[in-house]
Amino acid sequence: MKRVVITGMGVVAPNAIGLDAFADAIKRGVSGIRFDPQLADLGFSCQIAGKPDVGEALALQYFSELELRNFNANGILYGVIAGLDAWQDAGLPLTPDTVDYDSGTIFGSGTSGIDKFRESIYKIDDGQARRLGSTAVAQTMNSGVSAYLGGKLGLGNQVTTNSSACTTGTESILMAFERIRSGKAKRMLAGSTSDSGPYIWAGFDAMKVCTFKHNDQPEKGSRPMSESASGFVPGSGAGALLLEEMESALARDAKIYGEILGGNINSGGQRAGGSMTAPNPDAVKKCIADAVVDAGISPADIDTINGHLTATAKDGLEIQNWSEALGRRGADFPYVNSLKSMVGHCLSGAGSIESVATVLQLHHGFVFPNINCEDLHPEIVSIVDKSRIPMYFIENTVKIAAKASFGFGDVNACVIFGAWNGAAPR
Repeated sequence: MKRVVITGMGVVAPNAIGLDAFADAIKRGVSGIRFDPQLADLGFSCQIAGKPDVGEALALQYFSELELRNFNANGILYGVIAGLDAWQDAGLPLTPDTVDYDSGTIFGSGTSGIDKFRESIYKIDDGQARRLGSTAVAQTMNSGVSAYLGGKLGLGNQVTTNSSACTTGTESILMAFERIRSGKAKRMLAGSTSDSGPYIWAGFDAMKVCTFKHNDQPEKGSRPMSESASGFVPGSGAGALLLEEMESALARDAKIYGEILGGNINSGGQRAGGSMTAPNPDAVKKCIADAVVDAGISPADIDTINGHLTATAKDGLEIQNWSEALGRRGADFPYVNSLKSMVGHCLSGAGSIESVATVLQLHHGFVFPNINCEDLHPEIVSIVDKSRIPMYFIENTVKIAAKASFGFGDVNACVIFGAWNGAAPR
């Protein structure tokens, strides 16, 4: 079984674009939630959102003017920027004229090019099907993001897109990890992206799972673990991690951010309390416990948890599940944080963006703060000591971190990241 390390990362988040800016933002607890006039004009209950600020000048660093002509797929744009940044951060050359059969990508998405799809529908209905343009299919197929990345990087190994709702990003990392661990690839670009805008977020607004109480205070709106939480804030963006076989990384003297020790993916089968929108607690606990076993560690070894924690009524249940799965509570509970307090719920992009934040903590030795949870929910305080839910930046040596995502359809994924301690046997 090959050891798998992380040699590059990229991120396009509502509160920052680029790794250094993102690291600074999460250390300082910077929110990327803003009032969205379009949502207000369309009569949404929730009129705030987290959307990366990607302008034309930035886009032209990754796409040609010809490629951007009639381009209308934010999710692909976010994913390609994050993916190419991770590739270059790993010190790997762009090789458009050759095929790299040792490298591939598993880059997840929930939907692709929803605005382009809408544009296409109107043209078709108006009898203008021939005016759709040559890239309409590439922008609207779910695998558009991995196809674009595969072409730009000349990837010759597996090139695919996974889709498992909010679990997509964490699942993509574990799928890529398994491919390298089994010896089928040397490098895999793993990540996920989420499109932005009303056509993505309307369904959640209709379900009444998004907050409507903070339209006049956007930065206060996303409140994971808070007693005053009233639903999640929709977000979007992309995260990417370049996973690499340890021997390959060492041979080229690559910078190593950390190591993937193990993980697990499962489903609750929508039984025992699980449903299309709610997790089966037994499956969640099994996912976490099996991830710990796969990583070859003890539950006591985990220093910090980056939870799913969406600012809904299920936050307390999630903390309870973590506590029971690890057998830890009170002051013995690991530090726990939720990036969603700063960026909102980035849906299919959430797991990968949050994983980038988790690995940054390991690499630089800190725990980023939770914001907007001064009024911690009593259910959570009854399980976890307040000191374990940091509200300020903590400089701390973090050696092992757990990251989990729980998605619609009752699907779960948990990955265990370790700080890089060298090539000596673990």
